[in-house]
Amino acid sequence: ASLNGKSLGVWGDVGCFSFFSNKNLSTGEGGMILTNREDLAEKIRLLRSHGMTTLTYDRHRGHAFSYDVLALGYNYRIDEIHSALGIEQLKKLSRNNALRKKWSELYWRELADLPLIFPFAKSNGQSACHLFPVILPRAVNRERFMQSMKDQGVQTSIHYPPIHQFSYYRSRYNQVVLQNTEQAGLREVTLPLYPTMGEEKVMLVVEAVRTALRKAQD
Repeated sequence: ASLNGKSLGVWGDVGCFSFFSNKNLSTGEGGMILTNREDLAEKIRLLRSHGMTTLTYDRHRGHAFSYDVLALGYNYRIDEIHSALGIEQLKKLSRNNALRKKWSELYWRELADLPLIFPFAKSNGQSACHLFPVILPRAVNRERFMQSMKDQGVQTSIHYPPIHQFSYYRSRYNQVVLQNTEQAGLREVTLPLYPTMGEEKVMLVVEAVRTALRKAQD
């Protein structure tokens, strides 16, 4: 994704990417941090491996015989197998993102006559088209809608439940009320979107949405 020709992830001092299995570029699990600040890069390298000053590979190559621990670090090292997967997936990323955009545009066109809201459909910049979210009409019961989609063989999801309503945050932030977020959180549903969908499967989802909307009216 990019905005004004500048890729997302490089706007601030640090950019973070997830390579979880449902992401545009996946290694199964893991992620990546970008920074153009050498002081942060040095700290990140230290923290990713238990705060150790040298790694086993460094010592094997004769760069050191022992190590020190300078900080309370973590085990955040991505291994060679996942890295190799990532390198190969990176070669396919532009093509796959273009396909995601193609299927998103087909969804928008085929669902345009329905009383749905399409977040980000007209946003600025170049989208990565990671998800395809829709906001249901107020008169539609979301659970019944999602159950109807499931009955028709179509998996849906929610992205995302409002963060401030999770128990961890409610216990720390004095029952914050965010009306717009909560309304969107109650009505959002994510439809399937992946590069190899093809037009036939997109149209199958579209027809399932039409049926589910009729069945889920309150």
